[in-house]
Amino acid sequence: MASNKPYYSSILLKLSGEALQGEQGYGIDNDILNQIAKEISEVSKLGVRISIVIGGGNIYRGVSAAAEGMDRTTADYMGMLATAINSIALQHFLEKHGLVTRVQSALELNRVAEPYIQRRALRHLEKGRVVIFAAGTGNPYFTTDTAASLRALEINADIILKATKVNGVYDKDPNKFDNAKMFKSLKYMQVLEKELEIMDSTAISLCKDNKIPICVFNLFEKNNIKKIVMGKKVGTTVS
Repeated sequence: MASNKPYYSSILLKLSGEALQGEQGYGIDNDILNQIAKEISEVSKLGVRISIVIGGGNIYRGVSAAAEGMDRTTADYMGMLATAINSIALQHFLEKHGLVTRVQSALELNRVAEPYIQRRALRHLEKGRVVIFAAGTGNPYFTTDTAASLRALEINADIILKATKVNGVYDKDPNKFDNAKMFKSLKYMQVLEKELEIMDSTAISLCKDNKIPICVFNLFEKNNIKKIVMGKKVGTTVS
């Protein structure tokens, strides 16, 4: 399976906002962003089309704010703006590594990002630019996981790479249980039936209906993105 030629020619990378905060527990850790950007630039050199969706949980989490009594719609829009902040930050570091990058936003943020237009996104990717999709789907009640599934379908990505802090999908929390068992591969229905919290059920259902695989992997293990792109078995594959 592995050769000198990339196994996947177009990927959508889903980053959580929490991944960007490093050890500080909130906000953006520049060293982490720089490390992520370096890995992405290595993959880009292989000629792979790269698009990215980032969450906003390091700055603002709409669901937990709603649980604390804020109107869910308001909270979700605030969360979308948080994803835009993360997207602009990542764009800066990607460009420092020599990658031409565009942020496309589902909300109108004309001073800092292009509006999301599917054909324009495809054109950027054809030209070898990295595209970061900000502001989720632009609608409340939809997570950035759902946005990642939706955008992956719209730009014809071969796979969604779901970056996490652990090595893959486990039957229980590996940080709490030493006997947690990691799955090498799963079917979409198993994820839904076992209620494994990889992505929300809307995102999983979208992938299932359109047969787009998901690879859940550890972002902080060096060269994992490149290994997956080259066809090596890393993390857990959902298909």
